[in-house]
Formats: sequence, structure tokens, C-alpha cells
Amino acid sequence: MANLLVAQSGGPTAAINATLTGVLEIAQISNRIDNVYGAINGIEGVFSENFIVVSDIVRDTKTMDALANTPASALGSCRYKMKDPTEDDSECKRVIEIFRKHNIETFIYIGGNDSMDTVSKLSNYCKINGIEDIRIMGAPKTIDNDLAKTDHCPGFGSAAKYIGTTFAELERDIAVYKSSGVLIVEIMGRNAGWLTAASALSRLNGGKGPDLIYLCEVPFSTDKFISNVKELLDKKGSAIVAISEGLRCPDGRYLSEQMTEQTSSDEFDVFGHKYIAGAGQVLEEVVRKQIGCKVRSIELNLMQRCASHVASATDLNEAKMLGMKAVQCALEGRTGEMAIIQRLSSSPYEIKFSSVDVNLVANEEKTVPSDYINEEGNDVTEKMIEYLKPLVEGETTTYHIGGIPTHVVLYEK
Repeated sequence: MANLLVAQSGGPTAAINATLTGVLEIAQISNRIDNVYGAINGIEGVFSENFIVVSDIVRDTKTMDALANTPASALGSCRYKMKDPTEDDSECKRVIEIFRKHNIETFIYIGGNDSMDTVSKLSNYCKINGIEDIRIMGAPKTIDNDLAKTDHCPGFGSAAKYIGTTFAELERDIAVYKSSGVLIVEIMGRNAGWLTAASALSRLNGGKGPDLIYLCEVPFSTDKFISNVKELLDKKGSAIVAISEGLRCPDGRYLSEQMTEQTSSDEFDVFGHKYIAGAGQVLEEVVRKQIGCKVRSIELNLMQRCASHVASATDLNEAKMLGMKAVQCALEGRTGEMAIIQRLSSSPYEIKFSSVDVNLVANEEKTVPSDYINEEGNDVTEKMIEYLKPLVEGETTTYHIGGIPTHVVLYEK
């Protein structure tokens, strides 16, 4: 018997720990896996050998279920880009040495694009150097839903459900006034507009949802935006607008970048990057200047990532199955792959779990197809709604103590 190592990387989600429980469940019933180690803070935890024995901590079904319903990365996370082993193999060599030291023959990395890049580099290094007894698999995760080769990503369904729910509640909030002006809601997604598109789910069950939806896949025209908003104000006295944070102008620059040049800021972050206003703030100022009506912009920001109180049961169930699939593939001797979801049908909703060469996923980006966006570029089509609906189905169990959710903590920071 040998050990399995699992780690999490990238932005947290409401479903990433469900994937971890899937890994644990298969490992615990396998007669080929001894301990399940967890690397704290992703690949950085591997370098520092900062491991915990997760299989000793999560032993019963109650704890397993509570962990699956705990938001964010229970093993911590990181954003680390490994060196290309074809140019400098020192990091890959060090990782394999650590695996040998701890008798680790299976490594499951749960994450998004950067994590799959790590899986790709490590597995390619092993293949080049004839290392056949170590298997490295990826399990997808990202609320942005922008990983290639999988129909959708764990974490996205729950974030989409939060966004749809939030817009339904915002629409009810402003509907009480005869005239309420303009509400602009900025949603995560710099280069892929899947999350912003999910705002349209608020139209289900008779809701009106957002009046306008602008995705980052479509070049953004401020003039057309102002024209659309004016028309809505004349018609109904209000407008709710959903926008991607990564809206780009026709010249390819982010909307917020252009505004920064005009307003200029002298503030910089620790990396020397100039702070820029969010796209919502930019458009709020544009509406205020060009229309002069009451206008407010809000950012859902971090709230949409780990809102486990409105998580999708479908999302968490699929996340768990993908963790199980990744381990199963490794036990079959496969390596350098990512577990994926293939959609067979939307109505009724049918899927199957498979895997794909991780080299086809790493550093690729899946954006919203053009036929999911209307011709005017200010809304989504019925194809998008049909794609989204199954992903937000079902409610989950949130454990409360004293009226407040309680979560499983695997390590103390």
C-alpha cells in the first residue's frame, strides 16, 4: 500500500470540499491506498512538506457530510506557477523526491487553470523521465466555468445559484418604488461571462430579473449602453443591469483601464500595479453624468464564491463524483489527466463522468459561445438558460449552531 496526497489551489468555492470528500471516500475503501495526506496551501505545501493526515481527521460519515457542505478550501490554497521543467526541472525533481520520501504514489490536485498547469508539468516530467509508479490527476474547480473540455466546473453551479437568487431579491427590492433609477451589478469574470449570464436565472418562476446583461465576450459600447438605459427609464422608470467585471471596449482595453487613464490614481498594490475602479463604478459615473438620474453600483465580489447557504445540490454532488473519478483513474494507472463532466442531455439532464488529457486543458479558456448571447449583445438567449437550469437544481444541508452556520476546519492557520 502507498499514500495519496491531495491539495487545493486557486480561488475558493462552495463545492471544492465536496471534491475533497469524493477523494477521501474512494481512498478509504481502496485496498491500495494507506493514508490520505492533505498538502496545506496547494503546491506550496508540497514544497514545504506541510502535510496533515486527512483520513485520520475525517473518519465518520457525519464529518464527511459536514466537510462537503463547508465552503472554501479546507486545505488552504495558493496561486503558484511552477517552472517549466523543459527549461528548469528543479521544482518537479524536488516534488518527486518528496513523494518518494512520504511513499506517495497518487497526487490529486483540485483547482482551475493554474492547477491544471501544475498537473501538466508534473505529469509530463514523469513521462519524460520514465517515472511510471507515480500518478498525477487533476480535478476541476472554478466558479468562472472557464475550464476547457468539461461541460461545466464544480463551484460554478452554486455561484450561479447565488447570483440568480440575489438578482431575484434585488428586483423585488427596487420594485416597491414607482421610479428607482438605475442599479448596476458587477459580477466576477474578467474574460468569461458565465457568471454574469447566470443573473438571467432570476427570471425563472415569474421574476423579471435584470433588464440588461453585458458579458465580457462582447465589445462594450458606452453609447449603446446609455441608449438602452434611457429607453428603460422612459418606459418603466428603472433599470437593473448585470455586467461582467471584465467588460472591454472595442479597442480591446478593459473599461476600467480606460477610465483610469482619465481619472488617474496614485495608489499601487504590493506588486506595483495601479488600482483601477471597477467597471460598475465606471458605468455609475457615466450614467450620473450623461443621464443625471439616481444610480447605484454594487459588486457581488467575494460573496458569490463561497455562499454555501444557497449552494446547489447538483453542484456539490457532481463535485464529489469528480473527486471520486480522479482517484479511480489514478488507481487504473492513468496519469496526466483531468476528470470531466460530459453532458448527454439538458432535458432531462443527463451527464457522464470521464477524463481528458490535462495538456488540452491547462492554460486554455472556455468563453461563452456566441449563440448563447443575443444579437444586440445586451442579454442571453434561451440556449444559455437551458444550459444553466440543471446546474442550480437542489438544496443542500447547512449545519447551524445558535442560528449561524458551522464549518469543518481541518487545520489552524
